[in-house]
Amino acid sequence: MSLRLLVSCGEASGDLYAGALTRELRKLVPDIEIAGLAGPEFARAGGKLIEDYRGLSVTGFTEIVSMLPRLRATKARLLADATERRPDALVAIDYFGFNGRLARAMKAIGVPVVYYISPQVWAWRSGRIKVLREVATRMLVIFPFEERIYRDAGVPVEFVGHPLIDLARSATTRDELAGRLGLDATAPIVAVLPGSRTSELRRILPTQVEAAEKILARAPHTQFVFARAPHLDDRLFEPARRLARAAIVEGETDAVLAASDVVLTASGTATVQAALHGKPMVVVYRVSAMEYRVGRPFVKVDTFAMVNLIAGTPVVPELIQDDFTADAVASEVLSLLTDQERATRMRAQLATVRSQLGGPGASLRAAHAILRTIGATCETQS
Repeated sequence: MSLRLLVSCGEASGDLYAGALTRELRKLVPDIEIAGLAGPEFARAGGKLIEDYRGLSVTGFTEIVSMLPRLRATKARLLADATERRPDALVAIDYFGFNGRLARAMKAIGVPVVYYISPQVWAWRSGRIKVLREVATRMLVIFPFEERIYRDAGVPVEFVGHPLIDLARSATTRDELAGRLGLDATAPIVAVLPGSRTSELRRILPTQVEAAEKILARAPHTQFVFARAPHLDDRLFEPARRLARAAIVEGETDAVLAASDVVLTASGTATVQAALHGKPMVVVYRVSAMEYRVGRPFVKVDTFAMVNLIAGTPVVPELIQDDFTADAVASEVLSLLTDQERATRMRAQLATVRSQLGGPGASLRAAHAILRTIGATCETQS
């Protein structure tokens, strides 16, 4: 009987990792069946979608409440599938609000759980470690400092490295992208990453556009390329379309990053992606005022950007909540465009961050760890 895995992820980054993991698993075990909650990257790699995560990815308490009926229905469908066609394991990828509950339900029916990509228990809600100790047969973590945290908490854990080491690459040159977009490859290019969720774009993109207008007033040759996640409503990008010297590119984040001089990005996985391209960046984020007041006392770290957390020191500027203003963003971006000494220093610090993320092959190491956990044998194809 062939192996069968159930995968669950709920965000664009998780889908990217699920796709890379699925490709490696299928190389090792060609007849493996992998199905679950994911998206287009997973499907392109040969996974079977039971549910598409797009439309389930939200931020903020009010958005989550409105999505609860659909989330419950999705969980029920995955459980029904697991009951009918018993998987050898559930591979839960981040997305703890949903996957923590799903993992507990899977364990209750005897399905082993491999948790890949840890929730940020070191930043907030450390109580989640207790749940993971209860449900996870094995944790696979992508940041080196996470391994000690879980080991000390009695959770079986393995550091596999960051999958973006292999994935954050572009075959498109700056000249090629600029030519296709009608931009000048010799003029400054700012990559703008406003996030991948509708709620993020509504709170972040308008201020990014306002900042771009202020930058253009002082440096009129600057160009802006907005990296757009593929499942977002066109109307969200109307402010960007009205901006002079700007283009919107869908599904080519690495090409946009590779072509840029400076990156203006929402906090999240994109900060690591930009770091792997060695790009100086300004990190921004905003949630609703109520969510910030309620949530901030529970946050255990003084910094939000992942690259700063990995470095253990402020490497890139962060403009969060009330500090996220168009004037502040414009000032930071212009500084990085004009102060070459500062930009060079930041690139060197980002190279140090990269060195801490493990070498190439993280997705393959994760695939091997999953197969070891379920006691499977592999047929490696050349």
